[in-house]
Amino acid sequence: MNIKILSRSASLYSTNALVQAGIKRKHNVQVIDPLNCDIVIEKRNPEIYYKGKKLEHIDAVIPRIGSSITFYGTAVVRQFEMMNVFTTVSSQALIESRDKLRSLQRLSKAGIGLPKTIFTNYSKNVSEVVAHVGGAPLIIKLLEGTQGLGVVLAETQNAAESVIEAFNGLQARVIVQEYIKEAKGADIRAFVVDGQVVGAMKRQGKEGEFRSNLHRGGSAKVITLSDEEENAAIKAVKAMKLGVAGVDMLQSERGPLILEVNSSPGLEGIETATGSDIARTIIRYIERSL
Repeated sequence: MNIKILSRSASLYSTNALVQAGIKRKHNVQVIDPLNCDIVIEKRNPEIYYKGKKLEHIDAVIPRIGSSITFYGTAVVRQFEMMNVFTTVSSQALIESRDKLRSLQRLSKAGIGLPKTIFTNYSKNVSEVVAHVGGAPLIIKLLEGTQGLGVVLAETQNAAESVIEAFNGLQARVIVQEYIKEAKGADIRAFVVDGQVVGAMKRQGKEGEFRSNLHRGGSAKVITLSDEEENAAIKAVKAMKLGVAGVDMLQSERGPLILEVNSSPGLEGIETATGSDIARTIIRYIERSL
């Protein structure tokens, strides 16, 4: 098969792992930078040119679209879809997964456990916002934040109100979430491919750090999910209509609580922690789908 990986750099761990997995499975694999693609829109004749050359006879694409290029990256994915090319993540699912608020609303409608979350239009009554999630400590997240950036733990009522007021003053959109104390600064990342959990790890924030992201210095170890956790991850990915996704969740006294469904999850952490060849699993998903 002829497979294109949409990525800004071939040297990134995840991109390179997918290239190597595809080659081992005897496929023709090429990395193309979506920002160097030109989209030609014409009646019943959608085309894509990459560095001046028309892209033809492509069987599948694997989007590795960073949040900073979501708009143009999803336009490129959508153009491939118009050309009847299979994609592991659809353009619409990619767009919706990047919208934190919309994602939480969809997960809520699907009956999936979530931390209680508040979103307002820069409410001046911040004490009421704090009260809605059970008071401090609480979590404040920028809607555009990634990899733990733009996430604040407010440990007191005064701190919570001050941070929310500061973000409101900057016209920065935030969501306010309850703090799950029993999670103890750890979360679970479950990797789902084609409706099945293919790997899971527990990430622990470094000492003094409430964020467990590996990019923030956290550590990871393999974990066996409970049936309830596995079902929650699969249900969340199904609700977001994603073929490949990373599901972040917290272990709480009331069961697993979904934090986020990531449509472009990194492979390095999960492959290192579990020893599984997730990239190969993604390539095999493509093979089954065509």
